[in-house]
Amino acid sequence: MDRRHFTTLALNAGLGGLAFAAAARPALAAKPPTEWDGLVKVKAKRFELVYLRPGADFRVYTKVIIDPTEIAFEKNWKRDYNSDNRSLSMQVSDKDIERMSEEGRKGATKILVKAYTEGGYPVVTDPAPDVLRVRTALVDITVTAPDLDTPGIVRSYSRDAGGATLVVEARDSMTGQLLGRAVDSRTIDDFSMEWRNRVTNRQDFGNQVETWAKNSVKGLNELKSLSPIAG
Repeated sequence: MDRRHFTTLALNAGLGGLAFAAAARPALAAKPPTEWDGLVKVKAKRFELVYLRPGADFRVYTKVIIDPTEIAFEKNWKRDYNSDNRSLSMQVSDKDIERMSEEGRKGATKILVKAYTEGGYPVVTDPAPDVLRVRTALVDITVTAPDLDTPGIVRSYSRDAGGATLVVEARDSMTGQLLGRAVDSRTIDDFSMEWRNRVTNRQDFGNQVETWAKNSVKGLNELKSLSPIAG
């Protein structure tokens, strides 16, 4: 995991409810802990870091509650982007941050709902003994070439669209007990030099979120076969 951008989380930009995102700080340290909030670090195939509660039994869960995805840009991304000798018309504003955050929140949540529904887990709104609460956050987001509302035609080219870290957390919907947490960071679409704009950025980030969402469903299926989780 490239931890250059992960020493702190972006809790600014006027976003509320990011206490969950802040919980990712221990795993984003130079040396992730072996235990975290009562969870134990285990080997993982689909995510860089996975922590599970010993004794947790995922077999009882047949439905999910999907909380809206929390969004947090990398702490100094806006400052660093704007300081790169750009004209005022090319600088990222608080309004741009707000727009991108709202688009990301809605888009990621929609993708997660679709993945769990297609994976055989109906998405509900009320807690129940067979309902798992899934919380997600996209943190330390960077956008290499954001598409801004600037006058004239401006084209930005880059090899990647940016980067982000996913934090996904599973809790019992009735008791709120924390059962598992996973963290995974990725460079978005690091394939070839291409023109970046609002449409391509949304598509590239969306593709990565879709991969994360499908992996989390596959992970839940695997946890059922491993339950109860060994200590």
